[in-house]
Amino acid sequence: MNTSRDWEKPIRRLELLMRLKAFPVAFKLFESKEALSDIPFIRRVKHKSTLCQLINLVKGFDWTVGAELDDFMSVMCPSIIGLTDIPEFMKDGTFRSIVWTKSRADGKKYENGVPRIPTGKYEAVAMAPLVYNPFDPDIVLIYANPAQMMLLINSLQFEDYEVMQFFCVGESSCSDAIARCYNTGKPSLTIPCYGERRYGHAQDDELVMAIPAGLIDKALNGMEALYKRGIRYPISYAGAETDITPAFPAAYGAEAMITALKGDDNRMLLGVTGSIATGKSTVAEMLEELGAPIIDFDVLSRIVVEPDKPAWKEIVAYFGEQVLLEDRTLDREKLREVVFQDMEKRKKLESFTHPGIGEEFLKLVEKYTSDRPDAIIQVVVPLLIETSMQAIFDNLLMVYLPEKEQVKRLIARDNITEELAMKIITAQMPVEEKKGYCNLTIDNSGSIEDTRKKVGDLWEELKKIQQDQIKKKAAL
Repeated sequence: MNTSRDWEKPIRRLELLMRLKAFPVAFKLFESKEALSDIPFIRRVKHKSTLCQLINLVKGFDWTVGAELDDFMSVMCPSIIGLTDIPEFMKDGTFRSIVWTKSRADGKKYENGVPRIPTGKYEAVAMAPLVYNPFDPDIVLIYANPAQMMLLINSLQFEDYEVMQFFCVGESSCSDAIARCYNTGKPSLTIPCYGERRYGHAQDDELVMAIPAGLIDKALNGMEALYKRGIRYPISYAGAETDITPAFPAAYGAEAMITALKGDDNRMLLGVTGSIATGKSTVAEMLEELGAPIIDFDVLSRIVVEPDKPAWKEIVAYFGEQVLLEDRTLDREKLREVVFQDMEKRKKLESFTHPGIGEEFLKLVEKYTSDRPDAIIQVVVPLLIETSMQAIFDNLLMVYLPEKEQVKRLIARDNITEELAMKIITAQMPVEEKKGYCNLTIDNSGSIEDTRKKVGDLWEELKKIQQDQIKKKAAL
């Protein structure tokens, strides 16, 4: 059976980042039971089974399995996934009251609370480890412990945030994961029930989440972004009796700086970003001509690494004197070549320079706003998104170029090879991904005149945004 994409790479990466013990399960319903014969390596269990037994054969035994109505030991399992309806003695609560509820009335209430996929459409189900590309799944089942699930939830919430609501009917938890996911089109997490633990061998610490197949990339992209920010599994313990300040994400320690930067006047801080060679400086100079003073983090980064300053000393101690020129200033080209090929070294360099840059930044903001409390200050930060600085700005402007044009301009600007240009560009966040973080965009792929017109329109938009903010503040 052909698949629309290669699932192996994203699923292997998800398995690695979450440290999963069980295979993510591809789950698909078919309108015709004959379709099962088209699935490679499919196994049909010879005895009557439960749905949770079949899931266990996939996530733990590495099998591809298929089933139709007659393969299940009871109508309960196939009724959850839309292969059949339940008989009257189940609908009226008799069945549930035998074991799970005090009365038939409670049993009926219980049965009415169990979500099911509507009948009449499907005749069969197939499941397999998704990493093997068995078929395009409708949903994906992930079994993991609570800490892993919390990371998965955070990853799904990273972009287009929404509060997640999860349910537990009690017994028949497959309905909470599978049927709810099918019926709502949203991820659904629940606690595996007694039956799934006894017959499906779900472990004591396991939870299960069903995710629509179309959201797997969203989950993985969110997880990759969180990983870069230090949110990872396994979660290391900070210690109950220690000072945990260094263990928190940087934003928690930046509250005082954010408050100082925001001020109590009518200033606007515009974060200007873009990948290398996209023309950030050109756009910034045009905005400056219109009245927006510039704070350029590239300039600040040079100031804080002047010889014998604290950041300079830390860099030399870590990288060695090989990164110095004869006049004891940093050999920026050599240092850049080192860090752009090694993410850990790049992070280390940032840890040396960022504290000093932050201090210089705050000084300049205070200087500009003391003269003009309603200043629109543009702050040019190449790695604004990568270093999670979005929160300190009122608006974010992306200076955009398609990657092919970016490569051409970088080669021409720095007189470097295409290979080195690609290494430098791929070491940064892709331009298309970075664009999604910004509420304002300037496409700089046209002529200078075209860009200047766009910048003029942007300036008028910024002034309108600022006036709206002033009115809103006055109304509070």
